[in-house]
Amino acid sequence: MRSVLALDQGTTGSTALVIAADGRVLGRGYREFAQHFPKPGWVEHEPADLLRATLDAAREALAAAAVTPECIGITNQRETVVVWDKATGVPVHRAIVWQDRRTADRCVALAGSKDFIAQRTGLVLDAYFSATKIEWLLRSNGGLMKRALNGELLAGTVDTWLIWQLTDGAVHATDPTNASRTMLYDIDTHAWSDELCELFGVPRAMLPDVRTSRGDFGVASVRHLGVALPITGVAGDQQSALFGQGCVAPGEAKNTYGTGAFMLMNTGTKRPRLGDGLLTTIACDANGGPCYALEAAIFIAGAAVQWIRDGLGLIATASETEALASGLASNDGVYFVPALTGLGAPHWEADARGTLVGLTRGTTRAHIVRAALEAMAFGTADVMQSMQARSGVVLDALRVDGGAANNGWLMQFQADVLGVPVEKPAMVETTALGAAGLAGLHTGVWTSVSEFRSAQRVSVVTPGKGAVPARAAYVGWQRAVRAALGWARDAQGS
Repeated sequence: MRSVLALDQGTTGSTALVIAADGRVLGRGYREFAQHFPKPGWVEHEPADLLRATLDAAREALAAAAVTPECIGITNQRETVVVWDKATGVPVHRAIVWQDRRTADRCVALAGSKDFIAQRTGLVLDAYFSATKIEWLLRSNGGLMKRALNGELLAGTVDTWLIWQLTDGAVHATDPTNASRTMLYDIDTHAWSDELCELFGVPRAMLPDVRTSRGDFGVASVRHLGVALPITGVAGDQQSALFGQGCVAPGEAKNTYGTGAFMLMNTGTKRPRLGDGLLTTIACDANGGPCYALEAAIFIAGAAVQWIRDGLGLIATASETEALASGLASNDGVYFVPALTGLGAPHWEADARGTLVGLTRGTTRAHIVRAALEAMAFGTADVMQSMQARSGVVLDALRVDGGAANNGWLMQFQADVLGVPVEKPAMVETTALGAAGLAGLHTGVWTSVSEFRSAQRVSVVTPGKGAVPARAAYVGWQRAVRAALGWARDAQGS
């Protein structure tokens, strides 16, 4: 049985899966790594930890599978950036994570260029994306800009860092899905923009080659995994999940519930207009080539549950949340707006902060847990409405994946709030599956997307008797969001 090694480098951990041509997972590995928060709003990773966790997870998966895969597919947390020494491979600083807000003031200062940036990149001007992170690294550390101009430093998103390390420095490359998230890439010309590089002070020579998502990214050295394997598929995590869900035709959409929640809809070869808090990004068509997609990013989803577990100590494990939420007849008017790192789509308010409303003496930990789960569903409803309004396409189903898609209560509540069926694959790790599909299609493990998708089983959750109260509760959520926005904007005006 032919197979693919999929490496999924996420925000809190790295997963590796050996996926067979018939869709079975032959081996699995996972490693968490440390998160660093040096200042409020700052989020960093040690690049060496990302590589170590990825390799340890891969070795575990390969040992469990006891087979030699044909190739490697890589998918990764997007927007997170690493800058390293070209000669030694040593990072000059910790990786700055996509959640990091340290460059929010810089984005405010660049407000006069926001329309130009949107026209070129399809993105809103925000600290979320990579450009201001690279700029900060070069300008906030003595001598780094000079070294970059001298060609001594390389930069890249996490896929680029892993490819460079796996190939022992032979390949410095990325793919269009990741490049389109940097705010340095022109999504009309499909090339790095000299104008944007100049605007952000990022030397073009630092940036990687952009290669088709399904293609040649070099060979992982035998010293890393015990066998030399070609890297033949690369995509940012959300576009990889879109491909893994089989959303390769215009109008097909998915939502991934991970650290954040990300809804993408394939729009084909036509670039949609910006608006309603949505981004335009690059995704993959049926052949692994570039196409356009609308994207809505909710910054905090599963991370809210992690915070409730680790920060507040209200639960010991995330699996407890389903029973706690289902044990309540309603939310009793308690809402949690999880703007722990600002609000993303459809509001894009960097100064918003987490807000709990409706608390009484009768509020329990179950109410707070349920409010965190409901926030994922309500936030998804917000962006789905915006997406339908912008695209003119009314979705008749939503494909879902990510860790929280395993929460039965949440998926039923999601279907009830949206009023459409929710389709969940038996294998919810579609981020890794998409990377495997891209890599395997290039090497002949699968001959077509339809063959690749035929191995996947799907279950459907339909709206039920809870749909009416769920829609009523959604009105309360919108009021809670207005309160969070009012808190942020009142401070801005003071």
